[in-house]
Amino acid sequence: MIIETHVTKLRDPYIVVKDGIYYAYGTGWQCYVNQSGRLDGEWKRSKISPTVIVPEDFVKQNWAPEVHAVNGKYYMFTTYFSSKTQHRGCSVFCADQPEGPFVQISDGHFTPHDWDCIDATLYIDEDGQPWSIFVHEWTCRPDHVGLMSVAKMSDDLTHLASEPVDLFRADDAPWATAGVTDGCFMYRTKGGKLLMIWSNFAEDGYAVGIAESEDGRPDGKWLQREKRLYGKTDAGYPFDGGHGMLFTDTDGQLYLSMHSPNTPVGDRDTTMVFLSVKEENDDLIPIY
Repeated sequence: MIIETHVTKLRDPYIVVKDGIYYAYGTGWQCYVNQSGRLDGEWKRSKISPTVIVPEDFVKQNWAPEVHAVNGKYYMFTTYFSSKTQHRGCSVFCADQPEGPFVQISDGHFTPHDWDCIDATLYIDEDGQPWSIFVHEWTCRPDHVGLMSVAKMSDDLTHLASEPVDLFRADDAPWATAGVTDGCFMYRTKGGKLLMIWSNFAEDGYAVGIAESEDGRPDGKWLQREKRLYGKTDAGYPFDGGHGMLFTDTDGQLYLSMHSPNTPVGDRDTTMVFLSVKEENDDLIPIY
């Protein structure tokens, strides 16, 4: 089942649920709040402005904010183009409440300063070690094929604690048709398998695929699954969509959040939508 919201022009939607309230973050450092108890209820722009205290080196492209609750704080992993590095890179901001304001705690970009990097996510493993998985973007690669990369993070989430390791290429996925590695998000199944959802383009448009870590480690060998988590052909839905993340609603139902379509189609603008998902036999199954 796909739930359409009335929130448009919000790319890369990331959902946080706290005390029965839904928070949605998206590109442009936007934050929407939904207190209705229903995903298709009313979403209002946050009254706190600005959501993010803009750093001095910010130039443009404030993309894909993710907010992770850790030890009573809210950590935003996000992308922007920096005047210092002259690259897109990923940084960490922190706030005491979901609506912010978020203040930068990393020293500018924590990703390599001579790479274009976007779409960082946070994953904390079973030993409590934090990792960041992020996009080593196709724009700085000689063959224009993007990579997905990973490194350990410091316990205070301010900087990398190991050298980045490249995990896989955009063209490793059998369904992929472009060099894009967008929107990574980690998910550990009840049986202990470590999965990553991520987006690239396919023959039917923007889509969400699934990769699995062979040894269950973030820096392990990643295998691409042929079956996608979302593609418009599979769903019988008229619009493509992607840059997904997974969350559980207040009733315990698992959902994929994404923007759809990737670019406006006719009268349909890019919209925040939710696809119901179930975990079955250590796999993620869409419920259409």
